[in-house]
Amino acid sequence: MAYSLTGFDGKVAVVTGAGRMRSIGRPVAVALAQAGCDVVLTGTGRNRDSYPQDERDAGWCDIDSVAQEVRALGRRALPVVADVSDPAAVDLLVAKTVDAFGRVDFVINNAGAARAGDRVPAADLAIWRSGDLAIEKWQKVMDVNLNGTFYMSRAFARQMREQGNGGAIINVSSVAAELLAPQTSAYAASKVAINGLTTIMARELGPEQIRVNAVAPGIVETSRLDDVPRGKVWDDLVGNYIALGRAGTGEDIAHLVTFLCSEQGAWISGQTIYIDGGHLPTPRQ
Repeated sequence: MAYSLTGFDGKVAVVTGAGRMRSIGRPVAVALAQAGCDVVLTGTGRNRDSYPQDERDAGWCDIDSVAQEVRALGRRALPVVADVSDPAAVDLLVAKTVDAFGRVDFVINNAGAARAGDRVPAADLAIWRSGDLAIEKWQKVMDVNLNGTFYMSRAFARQMREQGNGGAIINVSSVAAELLAPQTSAYAASKVAINGLTTIMARELGPEQIRVNAVAPGIVETSRLDDVPRGKVWDDLVGNYIALGRAGTGEDIAHLVTFLCSEQGAWISGQTIYIDGGHLPTPRQ
């Protein structure tokens, strides 16, 4: 008898930050659909002018394209434009999920603030502007990465407790929380806090059989890292820092997330699991 992951039939998963073509969120959503879940997909409703060239060439439609992939696997999909940094929007997302599918079982908090000028020394973090709104870049990263994870976990944990059937919350952290490298103050601090929140909520929700874990990817080939030049710069980064000699893929992360949601992962909670190809703290000599 072949070994296979179980525990997905009739289950509903919510995946945030699921709209990019080269990403972590999309493979996670697809993997959970392949396992047997119906999937709620969230994204920010990106302006098409911001799409990378490969998405434009493919005629990509953000979360609607991922929803089509989920449906092609025979599962139901609900794409929802939602801002996870807005607690009212998160509460509305819970309501839409329950209205459409009647339940929620797995929540994958993958949404993250874009790399937009925050990778500088902490003393030099500038002002991020959008229209008439001025927010410190530190605050923008915290609002999406940390607060968004908290709002999602809080709201959906309440729904899971009400259902009484347990569930799983998976927070996407980062190897940056371990490396604590210069010029990553906002990003790394948000991920350190996510790791702590994961452990605390796992202890709080354990009696309800709700598991809470974090997965912490290293260097993964996604469009979020398109600001790193490909060629020698990229090859040196991967070759010097990753013991296994290659960047990760969204599918690598999706396999771990799916396992943590499965019945086979049912005794794992409160953990931060680094999935980074053996990321080295200092470059090879």
